[in-house]
Amino acid sequence: MTDRFPPDRLPFRAMVPLLVGMLCALALPHRAEAQFTVCNQSFDVVNLAVGTFETDAFVTRGWWTIGPNQCANVIRDPLQARFVYVFAQDVFGNSLLTGVTSMCVAPERFMIRGERDCLMRGHLAADFLEVDTLRNERWTLFLGASP
Repeated sequence: MTDRFPPDRLPFRAMVPLLVGMLCALALPHRAEAQFTVCNQSFDVVNLAVGTFETDAFVTRGWWTIGPNQCANVIRDPLQARFVYVFAQDVFGNSLLTGVTSMCVAPERFMIRGERDCLMRGHLAADFLEVDTLRNERWTLFLGASP
């Protein structure tokens, strides 16, 4: 006796449960990922650092390099605090944002806990811009071209 269908070909009826499962997975609502995205609308490459308040202290992280007309998801976890702090500079070290909140950065990739006594702890101090996310789950900050 021979098989009606070669082993590499399944009858359509055998594929129906698989297709129904795939359609159900696509139809179910997906939870939107909370994130903080920065889009560089300038003509220059931007180096970016962010600061957030986590549990009991400020934490700064950097660097993200964002090319012209590109975006980067710099916070992928749900936004826990209303405010996110951003420091951006061009490749020549010129600050691109006007901020007044002093926090710590480092020349190389970093994660620094605490915003005080940056120089005494071997870091650099930088003025971060405070961004009010209004407690939204997703927020996009657009860095514009310089005048």
